[in-house]
Amino acid sequence: MKRILVTGGAGFLGSHLCEKLLREGHEVLCVDNFYTGRRSNILNFIKNPLFEVLRHDICFPLYVEVDEIYNLACPASPIHYQFDPVQTTKTSVHGSINVLGLAKRVKAKILQASTSEVYGDPEIHPQPESYWGNVNPVGFRSCYDEGKRCAETLFFDYHRQHKLRIKVARIFNTYGPRMHPDDGRVVSNFIVQALKGKPITVYGDGSQTRSFCYMDDMIDGFVKLMGTPDNFTGPVNLGNPDEFSILELASKIIELTGSKSKIIYKPLPQDDPTQRKPDIKLAGKALKWRPKVKLEDGLKETINYFRKLKADP
Repeated sequence: MKRILVTGGAGFLGSHLCEKLLREGHEVLCVDNFYTGRRSNILNFIKNPLFEVLRHDICFPLYVEVDEIYNLACPASPIHYQFDPVQTTKTSVHGSINVLGLAKRVKAKILQASTSEVYGDPEIHPQPESYWGNVNPVGFRSCYDEGKRCAETLFFDYHRQHKLRIKVARIFNTYGPRMHPDDGRVVSNFIVQALKGKPITVYGDGSQTRSFCYMDDMIDGFVKLMGTPDNFTGPVNLGNPDEFSILELASKIIELTGSKSKIIYKPLPQDDPTQRKPDIKLAGKALKWRPKVKLEDGLKETINYFRKLKADP
């Protein structure tokens, strides 16, 4: 049994990670300021005696005793991270300094949930970990993109300077139950619009591509990465290399929901990447990891979740 801290533990991915770690028999401390995390995400296991919740913002120091830390705290959807961009940057930078300081003090192994956004609008396709990215440092998305890039810098500097045991995961588009219905991400947007019979909003001409990873596969990747030898730090891409256009996704969701929604087109937002696909050769070699859930199967589970959410009073 380990004592494991999950920051952002009441969020979409954080809550699934907490649940998996509890199933494995660990003590889990969930830390969340509930800006985007929701108590409903952790209701199923909140009474587990091995589970503890602490309302706390990691922009402020945290003093606890743990063996491992998963740092997932940061709003990850454009609507949420652009609402208060200064706070978003603080969460990535000040927050990383605080959790790294904690890991240094208690000699804990620590994993950073980074993002494919560090690649920006990539000029290399698919994106390997060696690619340095094509990022606008002064755009609307920069608070998140550059915040996460700086967080990676901090993790590697703590590793070099203080011999901290670090792991860095670069997360590509992930979806599944417990996504926030108003997070502005393409999967949740399309499903909510389809279930309500509203027009499905496609930005640009819909030819831009994404690779969608189901949350079970992503959580499995986190745990496998944390379990690698100390001399393996990453960064490592975690995502599904199956690539779909936004139009293909919209059509698939209309089909699976049986919706009569029509597709409408709006201008492409600034710095929205035209293509995103992970090169996961390193994850396959170092973690023996590859996503298993097909898009259609994952979408069915996610649609069922949103149907239930819609039906609940």
